[in-house]
Amino acid sequence: MTDDIRELVSLASRVLGQADQGDFIWGHASARDHDDRGVWIKRSGIGLSEVGPDDVHLVSPEGEVLAGEGRRHLEFPIHTEIMLARPDVGGVVHAHSPHAVALAAAGVELRPVSHAATYFVPPSVPRFTETSDLIITPELGRSVAKTLGDSSGVFLVNHGIVTVGPDLQTAAFAALLLETAAEQMLRTIAFRGDPVWTDDDEALVKREHIYHDAAVHTAWDYLVRQLPR
Repeated sequence: MTDDIRELVSLASRVLGQADQGDFIWGHASARDHDDRGVWIKRSGIGLSEVGPDDVHLVSPEGEVLAGEGRRHLEFPIHTEIMLARPDVGGVVHAHSPHAVALAAAGVELRPVSHAATYFVPPSVPRFTETSDLIITPELGRSVAKTLGDSSGVFLVNHGIVTVGPDLQTAAFAALLLETAAEQMLRTIAFRGDPVWTDDDEALVKREHIYHDAAVHTAWDYLVRQLPR
């Protein structure tokens, strides 16, 4: 069981890195421990694209490394506090996705101008503005969790994004979708035309048609196949 969860976190990290979600050695993905002891997350000091199973360790809500080796990430409270607040969440991703960062900083609302955005909108993607600094305390982690609410993602304005899912596969795919949606939104407004987007009712229908659980996991399998062998 431990080997399986380490392999999953390793795969998710490398999928994110392959999709240019890495920011040098920053950014991280986590999976809930099966015994609720904390989260399995990569060690600090390496990039997403180079994470192997041995680089994944178990971190308690108090920040103690319970299994595995290496220094833990300072921002572990993002993961542990969301897991504590959301029993439905099995995976969390924090990344510094470039287009999502730019869109949030511009103060532009993400609209469903594409399929990708319908995964999140409606409702509006929440915006965490309490600080743009690192989320390194339980208090800040709880604030992020509160801002996230029951959404699938949140903009950490001038910082990055957080996405969640019932499992890490879904959370990782959501991070890629949020970055894609943000890029498409920025391209749309760059044309200075008269943008149109899908209305809320149809967006919800599209979400069910396109991004149901089976489709998301099939897309995940595709992403894993694209990793260098």
